[in-house]
Amino acid sequence: MKVVIVEDEITASENLKYLLDSIDSNIEVLTVLDSVRASIEYFSKPIEAELVFMDIHLADGISFEIFDKVRIDAPIIFTTAYDQYAIKAFKVNSVDYILKPIEEEELGNAIDKFKNMTPTKAKGNVEIDSLIELLNANKKTYKSTYLVHHRDELLPVKSDDFAYFYIDTSIVKGVTNTNKTYIIDKKLEDIESELDPAKFHRFNRQFIINKNAIANVKFYFNGKLVINVNPPFEDRIVVSKAKATEIKNWINS
Repeated sequence: MKVVIVEDEITASENLKYLLDSIDSNIEVLTVLDSVRASIEYFSKPIEAELVFMDIHLADGISFEIFDKVRIDAPIIFTTAYDQYAIKAFKVNSVDYILKPIEEEELGNAIDKFKNMTPTKAKGNVEIDSLIELLNANKKTYKSTYLVHHRDELLPVKSDDFAYFYIDTSIVKGVTNTNKTYIIDKKLEDIESELDPAKFHRFNRQFIINKNAIANVKFYFNGKLVINVNPPFEDRIVVSKAKATEIKNWINS
């Protein structure tokens, strides 16, 4: 089977190639395209590819822009970090998808699905306009501002201005990029559901951290990680071995 990968992250494309080879050594990756522009140029000519893996966010735009310029005569499997609301749109339009970070089992299932498709269903020119409309309609909006208590007043603080949220003796506190600490009258679970998962992540039971606040990641004993943040936190922020891979993939996304 001959495939084309459209992906702008080198680590992601290398990981996908490795997984494809692990699943079936006969799969040949013809090329890796890292932008909308490069994809348009490539697909404007006849292609040998039988299957295309396509990330949604590319270096110079959204991959759906490719379909405005060229016709892709091959089925497409989108690789995406969209939340579950947006993913419903892919199912409605019979477009397959793999949620990042890609797991070998899920990738194998997607390839098996492709192999079992009838010729009439195995086509790449899906209704992209309808797909975009559904994605926009189902796209979740995230909390942009928190109203916090400060002495005898309430202050609006932008969500992106928080470096991290943590639990301190059953009280949730938010620390800003300028090292100001505010009490947040919410559960950490509620805050987690309100924030953009591309920017904030739950690292353990105690912490939610803004990706921009991560100073470095250090290896700890027994496969654990220690996360150092800015502004610095007085104690170690430890990530369990079970969650270490997930955290590294999220930081690297």
